[in-house]
Amino acid sequence: MMVGFGCPVILWLALAAVQGSVLGLGEDMDRSLIGPPGSPVRLHESDAGLKKALQFAEERYNQGSNAMHLRKVSRLLSATKQLVKGIRYSITVELSNTQCKKSTMLRTCDFYPEIQKLKTEVCLFEVWDIPWQGTSTLLKQKCQPKVEVQQEETNNIVDASTSQPLEDSVELLGQFKEFMVKYNKDYSSQEEADYRLFVFHENLKTAEKLQTLDQGSAEYGVTKFSDLTEEEFQSAYLNPLLSQWNLHRLMKPAPPARGPAPASWDWRDHGAVSSIKNQGMCGSCWAFSVTGNIEGQWFLKNGTLLSLSEQELVDCDGLDQACKGGLPSNAYEAIEKLGGLETETDYSYTGKKQSCDFTSMKVAAYINSSVELSKDEKDIAAWLAENGPVSVALNAFAMQFYRKGVSHPMKIFCNSWMIDHAVLMVGYGERKNIPFWAIKNSWGEDYGEQGYYYLYRGSNACGINQMCSSAVVN
Repeated sequence: MMVGFGCPVILWLALAAVQGSVLGLGEDMDRSLIGPPGSPVRLHESDAGLKKALQFAEERYNQGSNAMHLRKVSRLLSATKQLVKGIRYSITVELSNTQCKKSTMLRTCDFYPEIQKLKTEVCLFEVWDIPWQGTSTLLKQKCQPKVEVQQEETNNIVDASTSQPLEDSVELLGQFKEFMVKYNKDYSSQEEADYRLFVFHENLKTAEKLQTLDQGSAEYGVTKFSDLTEEEFQSAYLNPLLSQWNLHRLMKPAPPARGPAPASWDWRDHGAVSSIKNQGMCGSCWAFSVTGNIEGQWFLKNGTLLSLSEQELVDCDGLDQACKGGLPSNAYEAIEKLGGLETETDYSYTGKKQSCDFTSMKVAAYINSSVELSKDEKDIAAWLAENGPVSVALNAFAMQFYRKGVSHPMKIFCNSWMIDHAVLMVGYGERKNIPFWAIKNSWGEDYGEQGYYYLYRGSNACGINQMCSSAVVN
């Protein structure tokens, strides 16, 4: 008999006290985790809205399936909802075969008693429900077969060569426990904890593949995002609008630098870069990239480094979509129309869209215009060294599991047209003969190297050269 994802019952019992103390599952097993308005909230299976969304997703799945039999949800693994002009449900379930053919109109459909006939899949559904309009939309459906681990009950000792080594399971659980403690993770049920362990294990494999294929000196492995699927990570932290090139506003070209680039440069050494910030579970990277650039420009013109407000852009930039993404080119234009930016202190960050509370009397920095840089990396380096940190965007393919070093993904995996994250380029140099860009990220100091990501310089890696821009302060 096996439970969870291939860990023997004895192992679970032996580690129950350790894991239970971390998960906190001995009490409040049915509670939902409540976050601030607009943030994802975990749901219990009894939630009425969730039941409706599940039924809708189930119906849409069966309508699009070529299978002979109806499939139903056999197990809810996790569910969250988020208020976004309606309610967006993110649901992970197991779907299994019933004994009802699609042509029948039976009210009840029993599952097959034989495991092999269930053909269970693990599915991620995203449903957008607008109750006041009576409409529901299936935004995403992604399914893959569930790997069933079976072991015959026997009085004989199991051959270690044909079963998962006990020490491997112990090591995995140890890593998961350490991850949960380090990043203060808490799950609402044992089922979700099991699922997150499964995702964590799969992500370890992905990080190993990244490590094998990387051409630089980067180290990949466990990060605070290691319990998120690729889809969850993209939805919560990245910016899909960046790759929609038809939305980009044309910008004036930047005048070239007056001289060649020095061998290395870092604006952190010259006081032009504020401390690392954290966008939270909000796709507002575009706002952090632009405010970081303006902080540098204001410092170079006025000698004062200010921490400027990203929340002002999230709330007041009518050209962009707040936590759903935005474009630096739009943000510059919005700032010009508003008249400037307030400081972080006066207009603090909440990580969700609110009503605009901008006050012109509190403007701390303004811009006069904005420019787009050359796409040649040598020109970009020269311009940066002469004019300040640069707003850039890139394909974040390798960033979810990045820990340190110079990242250099293969171009086939990190192409230049699937750009989905805006950041701030603050400098460049070499490490052990590997040229790099120093990139200020907006995922907190516990990401990468004290909040920074280092990317290979010289091959247009991950499209880093495609969207370089800067505000202009006269």
